[in-house]
Amino acid sequence: MLKTSLERASIARKDFFTVFILLVDAFAWLYMAPIILDSILNALGVTNGESFTIWSAYYIAIIVSSIVGSIISHKIGRLKFLYFWTILGVCTSLLPALLNNGTVMHVYIISILMGASLGLGIPSCLAYFADHTLAENRGRIAGITLLTANMSAPLFAIAFGMFNLTTNSIIFAAWRAFGLIIFFLKPEETIVPEMKKNISFSEILHDKPFVFYFIAWLMFCCVDRFEGPIMSTLLGNFFNFARVMGPIIGSISAFIAGLLSDWFGRKRMILYGFITLGIAYAIIGIVPAAVASWYLLFVINSITAGIFVVTFILILWGDLSQSGTREKYYALGTTPLFLTSIMELSSAQYVMPIPETSAFSVAAFFLFLAVLPLLYAPETLPERKIKLRQLRKYVEGARRVKEKHEGKSVKG
Repeated sequence: MLKTSLERASIARKDFFTVFILLVDAFAWLYMAPIILDSILNALGVTNGESFTIWSAYYIAIIVSSIVGSIISHKIGRLKFLYFWTILGVCTSLLPALLNNGTVMHVYIISILMGASLGLGIPSCLAYFADHTLAENRGRIAGITLLTANMSAPLFAIAFGMFNLTTNSIIFAAWRAFGLIIFFLKPEETIVPEMKKNISFSEILHDKPFVFYFIAWLMFCCVDRFEGPIMSTLLGNFFNFARVMGPIIGSISAFIAGLLSDWFGRKRMILYGFITLGIAYAIIGIVPAAVASWYLLFVINSITAGIFVVTFILILWGDLSQSGTREKYYALGTTPLFLTSIMELSSAQYVMPIPETSAFSVAAFFLFLAVLPLLYAPETLPERKIKLRQLRKYVEGARRVKEKHEGKSVKG
């Protein structure tokens, strides 16, 4: 019985590679798009006001298109929609290469098209991942995927600094086209007869487990964006190094957190992340003059970001939803990540004058408040899965003790 149940935790090799390629392609693209857009803005020398509206248009396009994509994907067919999304991404990735003597209006159009082409298929991509993984292996596969995607991201950042905008745009498009490899894997559409397709966003927002986790995720994103401008100033030149090292530390953390979340549950990992980050912020509030405390905060913040990205973006919404409803769960669940990016842009000038002691003390307080809804949130990994893993560990331990005891008996 134990062996049979554990075998069900496996995933078909073709499904694994399809999911892996889709997610690595999407997450690396998510990292690369802002670098391309930032290089365009630097080349044109736009004003601060124009930069704010362009970035806002980019993030709003992601949010709106992801909601639209979650609604229409089933009407087209998910796999057909994902193929269309990938091809659309290749086309929009080539647009910066055509931007010779462009104007600010052209950049507005490109930012909207890049944001829309990115956000449109994200919910379907993540829903496909959830449909082709089981609850007991979802964390492991998510961790492996994020580790690969995030480790490649700094390499792209370095490569983009070596070439001009046209070359970078071609590299950008070529990477996006890499996702079309799934066509040769010939994936199959997952069809579940009893799946509920017509769930509304209102129903999801009345789902208490979703709301509890969503509030905690939203509060973390707000605190993280609120503290971002302060950290960039206080870390000085080290911040540029941190921007490269952060994804590396976070990717390793995401991998480990994915493994542990399959063993001990998602809720426990999230609580550990909030508690650890709250302690780090409290230390900053007490000894802000110590350089070591800032480095400690950077490391802990990167680790926590890895934990929260793998749980809040990839795992939780798949656990809370059923096949056929997942696109809308993921569309809403990823919204805080982009919505708070706009908040960071608009609030940076007001946050900077705040003393760091006060800022991080307030942040620690809000992180404490973010834990409160988690106390009422259920564990999304089924209890029987946790007990099954514990039972397997107990059986393996007992077997080793027995073998060791029989070995001593033979020698005697």
